[in-house]
Amino acid sequence: MNKGLPLEARAAVLVVDDELVRILTVQALEEAGFRVEEAGNSDEALSRLDGHPIVTLVTDIDMPGSLDGCGLARRVRQLFPSVAILIISGVATPLR
Repeated sequence: MNKGLPLEARAAVLVVDDELVRILTVQALEEAGFRVEEAGNSDEALSRLDGHPIVTLVTDIDMPGSLDGCGLARRVRQLFPSVAILIISGVATPLR
């Protein structure tokens, strides 16, 4: 991690999830020293990725927008191949 840099100079983690989980995830990442961007759906996430120094995407599987989390991950992999992707879910059985 780049803790020695000022917060505004650090590359960010983009968290895409519904409101409550997103708030908790953002809080935990900020407390760990990460700069965090937020998005409530896939469309907002893609616009934030364009032109921002995002190094990691954390996305829920089930969310509103034109793409679900898996679709968002596929699109991000195509458009921004250097971005690390973490897909999360509160669902007990993974979607197929």
